[in-house]
Amino acid sequence: MKDIKTLINKIVKFRDERDWGQFHNSKDLALALSVEASELLELFLWKKNEDFNVDKLKDELADVLMYALLLADKNNLDIHQIVLDKIKKNAEKYPVDKAKGNATKYNEL
Repeated sequence: MKDIKTLINKIVKFRDERDWGQFHNSKDLALALSVEASELLELFLWKKNEDFNVDKLKDELADVLMYALLLADKNNLDIHQIVLDKIKKNAEKYPVDKAKGNATKYNEL
């Protein structure tokens, strides 16, 4: 797996070459992330579960990931650590013996 920091640095370089950093406050990055997530969802609207354009999926998913990475970078968050911390929290909420094969929310297990 390639280094996440190298990827973030490439995204930041692209942004900074265009002087877009001035627009990338936490609020606007979160809003942009939401907009891009909606565009990702639109690929599936009125279609069967796996009936979507893979190239468009790649583009929209890349947009979502880039804004998420920029938001984390803006707030000096360690992507690796926050994901591991969330997995740990989810493991406590969803113990295997109760959650395996079950889509029920943790407070209803």
